[in-house]
Amino acid sequence: MNRIDAATLLDWITDGQELAILDAREEGEFGASHLFWAVPCPLSQAELRAPAQLPGKSARVVCVDDGRGLAERLAGFLASIGQRNVSVLDGGTRAWAAAGYVLFSGVNVPSKAFGEWVEHHYGTESVDAPELNAWIAAGRDMVVLDSRTFEEFRRMSIPTGISVPGGELAYRIGDLVPKPETLIVVNCAGRTRSIMGAESLRQAGVPNKVVALRNGTMGWELAGLEVERGKTAAFAPGVPATVQTAAARAQGFADRSGVRVIDTAMLDRFATDPTRSLYMLDVRDPAEFAIAARPGSVNAPGGQLVQATDSFIGVRGARIALIDDDGVRARMSAAWLRQMGHKDVFVVENGLAGATAPAARPALDISDTISADTLAAASDALVVDLARSIAFRDGHIPGAVWAVRTRLEPLRPRLASARMVVLTSPDGALARLALTEARSLTSAPVRVLAGGTAAWRAAGGSLARDRTDPPDEACIDFYLRPYDRNSGIEEAMQAYLSWEIDLVHEIARDGTVQFGA
Repeated sequence: MNRIDAATLLDWITDGQELAILDAREEGEFGASHLFWAVPCPLSQAELRAPAQLPGKSARVVCVDDGRGLAERLAGFLASIGQRNVSVLDGGTRAWAAAGYVLFSGVNVPSKAFGEWVEHHYGTESVDAPELNAWIAAGRDMVVLDSRTFEEFRRMSIPTGISVPGGELAYRIGDLVPKPETLIVVNCAGRTRSIMGAESLRQAGVPNKVVALRNGTMGWELAGLEVERGKTAAFAPGVPATVQTAAARAQGFADRSGVRVIDTAMLDRFATDPTRSLYMLDVRDPAEFAIAARPGSVNAPGGQLVQATDSFIGVRGARIALIDDDGVRARMSAAWLRQMGHKDVFVVENGLAGATAPAARPALDISDTISADTLAAASDALVVDLARSIAFRDGHIPGAVWAVRTRLEPLRPRLASARMVVLTSPDGALARLALTEARSLTSAPVRVLAGGTAAWRAAGGSLARDRTDPPDEACIDFYLRPYDRNSGIEEAMQAYLSWEIDLVHEIARDGTVQFGA
C-alpha cells in the first residue's frame, strides 16, 4: 500500500492534476476535524458512495482518517474495485496538523467558504431579522424566497416565504416577481444559500433590489421571532413564461465566468476518455429528473450543487458537464462552479436528447430477506436499523435499535441473545452490506428486511419517533446542525454562524484555496 506524507499531499493539492481526498471516518467524526479538500466517504457506506465519488479509475486518490486504520481499509476496498492510483496519508489528520497545516470543522466547507467569499467580493446586501419582520408587518411590496430544498422549507420557514430552491431562482424570477419595484429577500437556514441565492439574482441582472436575510432562519429565531412550520407555498412547476429573459441573463453571467459549451458528441468523447474523470450532473429540479434524464447522469439540483459541491464532486480537477432543458440553470450553476475554482466546467447543449426515465435501482437478491408482513408477525425479532441517526430519530420500526453498519460490535450481547436478527435501512441496500458482520456476532438467523424501512411503511407498518434516540453524542454518522440538537440549540446556532463568518480568514490561513474565475 502506497503511503505519502503531509508535504507530498500538499504538493498534490496544488499541482492542478486530478486528486480525490476521501475521509474514511463517519460524517460526524469527519465534521469535527478534517482537511479542507477532503470528502467524506464513510467506510460503512463505501460500496454505495465511492463509485459516484470516483467516476473514473485513473485519478489519484488519497485515503485519510485520524490515524486509526480506517483509511487503510478504505484504500483496500478502492483497490478491489479497480482504482489504480490509491494512497494513504501516513498518520492521517494528526500528521497533517503536526506538519503545521490547517484542519477545518464542519461539512460542505468549500461551498460555505465560497459563500462567504462571494459576500465579501460582490458586496451582497443583507437585512437582519428584526428589520425584515418590520417590513412584513408594514406590508411592504416584497417577496421572501426560501432557497433551500422544499423539505427543509416545510420543516421551518420565514412568514410569507415561498419555496424556490436556489437553482430555480434566476430561472423563475421573472414569473415570480414581474414588477421591478418589488423587493426580493432570499433566505436559507444560515448564510450560504441566502448569499448565493441573492447574488445569483444580482449577477443575473434582475432589475429589482435583492437582499439576503442575514443569518437565515437561525438569525430569525435568535432574534426571538417565530418560524412557520408545514408551509407548502412553492414555485409553479413547468417552463416559466419569462424563460427567454432568464436565458439571456444566465448567458451573460456564464460568459463573464468563462463557462464553455459542448455538444453531446463531445460529452460522449469525455465519457470514454480513460485518462480523465467526468461528472455528468443534471441540475434540474428532482421532480423533472424523475420523469426523464440522460442515461448516466446524476441529479444535482443547481442550488444544492453549489451549496454542497463536495457531496457531488469528489475529484478536484475533474471535468464537470452540466445538463438541463434550456441552459438557464446549467449556465448559472456552471458560472458559480467556475468561480469556485473548478476549471473544466461545461454546459451541454441539447443534453436531454435521448433522455429516458431514470433506471430503477436493481432489485436485491431475495435470499436472506424477510418481508414486512412476516416481520410484523414475528414478535421475537431484534430489528437493527442502519439508517442515518437523524433519520432513525425521525421514524423507525418500533423496538428497533440503531447502529452504524461497520461498527456492530457494541451490539454483540444483544445480537448473541436474539432469536432472530433483522437488518434494515431506508431501502435495504445498506442493510444487505451488513449481513456478514452481523452474522459473525450471533448464531441466530440474520435476515434483511426486503425493501427496507420504506417497504415496512408501505405495508402499513407504524413508525416510532424519538428525538433523543440516539442521543446527540452518539450521532457519529451525521454532523448535527444546531436545530438537530436536543440541548444548547441557541448556543450552537451562535457558534455555527460565527464559524461560517470566520471561514474567510481560515481559508486565507490554509493557503491552498483560490476563488474567482
